[in-house]
Amino acid sequence: VFSSVTSVLNMSVFEDQFVLEDLIQELKKKSTALSFGPLQSNGHISVQGSFPAIQLLRDFLLLKAKSLSEEDKRGENKSHQRPKRRLQQHRHPTETSNFNRDADGEKQAVVLDTDIYHYMKCFFPRTFLVNDDVVISDVTDGDITTVYIENAGSRSDAGQVLRVKERIENRSMKLHNVLRKERIYFEEHGRDEKRRYQRVCESLKPHYPCVLIIPYGTHIDVIGNSSEVFEFTKEVSS
Repeated sequence: VFSSVTSVLNMSVFEDQFVLEDLIQELKKKSTALSFGPLQSNGHISVQGSFPAIQLLRDFLLLKAKSLSEEDKRGENKSHQRPKRRLQQHRHPTETSNFNRDADGEKQAVVLDTDIYHYMKCFFPRTFLVNDDVVISDVTDGDITTVYIENAGSRSDAGQVLRVKERIENRSMKLHNVLRKERIYFEEHGRDEKRRYQRVCESLKPHYPCVLIIPYGTHIDVIGNSSEVFEFTKEVSS
């Protein structure tokens, strides 16, 4: 669940605006935790790394595509034969820190691994603590949970939304590096078998206060650091 993932990016959507080789070099500098494959003739390139790092790269590319779309709407580049832009060698520090920012900064989304999200909600609830001017909602789709942060106050303070987003991302990255998951399958699917496993897990829980137990219909997920998860599942199975 927490191992590295591979994604194929279609960079051809940027070839009318940028020299793709330059854009790839910028991505490599921003995402040092990722491994990039060779750029294919069709504009595709494979990227491998942790889920949060892939997510940050996706946010950066979405923002770049959005900014180009907004330039077109403003009519800043009226020529259909727009010259390709070389990426600037030196950027202002604020540009680097803003690559996840939406145009208005009043609504943000963070994509999390669902298991990490559950762990954060259970053991780090203050990560999602906000005042009345900010609203947090979530949508879970299997292994992925998208957390939406919106400005709901009368005053438009995009900084609050961005600070909450950064807090969630930082916590997610830290947990991604330490959490592991083991799955305990029910040997039988009867109700008594499920209850037996659940009773054993509940009896062990006080000895493993940092382990999260999530029961499902056919199995129980155990999430925590590698040593505790190993010991926990070993005791349950014994």
